[in-house]
Amino acid sequence: MTASVPNQPDRSGSESHRRLRPSGGYRKLRSYQVATVIFDATVAFCDRFVSLRSRTHDQMVQAARSGGKNIAEGSRAAATASQTELRLVNVARASLEELLLDYEDYLRQHKLRTWAKDDPEALTVRAVGRQLDQTEPTDKADPVTHAQAYARWLESSDPGVVANTLICLIHQTNYLLDRQITALERDFVQAGGYREQLAVARLAERQKPRAPDASHQAPLCPLCGKPMALRTARKGLRAGSQFWGCAGYPACKGTRPLDAPPSG
Repeated sequence: MTASVPNQPDRSGSESHRRLRPSGGYRKLRSYQVATVIFDATVAFCDRFVSLRSRTHDQMVQAARSGGKNIAEGSRAAATASQTELRLVNVARASLEELLLDYEDYLRQHKLRTWAKDDPEALTVRAVGRQLDQTEPTDKADPVTHAQAYARWLESSDPGVVANTLICLIHQTNYLLDRQITALERDFVQAGGYREQLAVARLAERQKPRAPDASHQAPLCPLCGKPMALRTARKGLRAGSQFWGCAGYPACKGTRPLDAPPSG
């Protein structure tokens, strides 16, 4: 399976208002889609097979909810907080791991068989996931379609079948989240976080050449009288700012501030 990273542009903005770091797009992430199926199926499982008076009921539902919601929240935070995005995806991963242990506990405590990795039932469930993952990214099934694909297991009257199926889905989602986290870590190391990218963008904007307007016509050099040229400071405290420098540089090192009056 392949994992996507939350790098879809925010649909609420126009091309002229594109953000420095795009965010959103989580609805197309397979990790989010399967996490949503896990949440819905866990609510149904707990209502059917776990006592409403048991703390386990609420804990399992909350862990399942945390998985999908933190994927979405991390994706939305991507525009301005790289580290927040990475932290929330890790929280989603940890929540689903907790839920996995709850299902394993349920099977053990109720003396129900746990499917081995190579059991025919587990192989069949994983095959459905591979089939869904092979669809084109623009045509990936939404959570409803995913739920329908697994309905024969998730709607079973046998709690062992439902629990084992959800264990398979959690393993699939955790695999996708592991790849997603790796991609986010790599991007952070290579491109930096939001603050670093914002600083680079600001410096690039300051270094853009600006054509002088009527008020910025070249003055004459105060040292040799030659016309001056518009230059950009490369070093020092004023790096990126513009000033007038003598056209005879380096023979003449005369300078004038940008707002110097034009010659004549």
